[in-house]
Amino acid sequence: MTLAIIAAGESSRLKQEGLPGSKALVRVGGVPLIERIVQNGLRAGADRLCCIINEQSSDLKEYLRSQKYSVPLHLIVQSTPSSMHSLFALARSLRDSPFCLAAVDTVFREDEFKRFLAFARAKRSADGILAITRFIDDEKPLCVGVDEQMRVIRLGDTKESFEWVTGGLYYFSPRIFDVIDDALRSGTIRLRNFLRLLLTHNYQLYGYPFSKMIDLDHVVDIAVAEQFLAEALRHHNKLEYDQ
Repeated sequence: MTLAIIAAGESSRLKQEGLPGSKALVRVGGVPLIERIVQNGLRAGADRLCCIINEQSSDLKEYLRSQKYSVPLHLIVQSTPSSMHSLFALARSLRDSPFCLAAVDTVFREDEFKRFLAFARAKRSADGILAITRFIDDEKPLCVGVDEQMRVIRLGDTKESFEWVTGGLYYFSPRIFDVIDDALRSGTIRLRNFLRLLLTHNYQLYGYPFSKMIDLDHVVDIAVAEQFLAEALRHHNKLEYDQ
């Protein structure tokens, strides 16, 4: 499995709040965001890493190039206008097999991540699996409507009449890249609009529920994420003790 990470954002909100440097290097529980995702991926069986960062993120580029991972890392340094364009820039490296795509600022439980991947790998007919949660902390959430089989049937930008939102974590078949040209011709921007385009082309997208996912956009979110992970660790340790 290839783990692809989008880390090409400008971190503008964090910088406005006095936190310099790349968002991907923000430490949650002492671990940089990007390192947390990479290590979760490696422990879940990723045998290849792909990452896109912007041209201004010299600190992040230096960090990634200094790491000695047990699997190959393909690093793309390219500023893009949106997350959709970042995905398309990664496409050349992702066309051969299904892949997991993660936004660098999403924080989730590792046990749920492993179950998400197991579900996605078994759902071979699906074109995409979206990690979804009922916990809404995103300022501009992408809301998801699903049917009884958890197939995605609609997407929305407002919370009214929706139970679920996306969490910045996906598992895709490389079949999704067949509509790149349509997306570019139609002027589609942002990953959420690309997902809408996939629905209009009758691609099979499914939701997989997570208990909670934290989108780290503001300094205050760091403490929220650390508390969330501490609670998850206590829960894990209790289960281990009870066994």
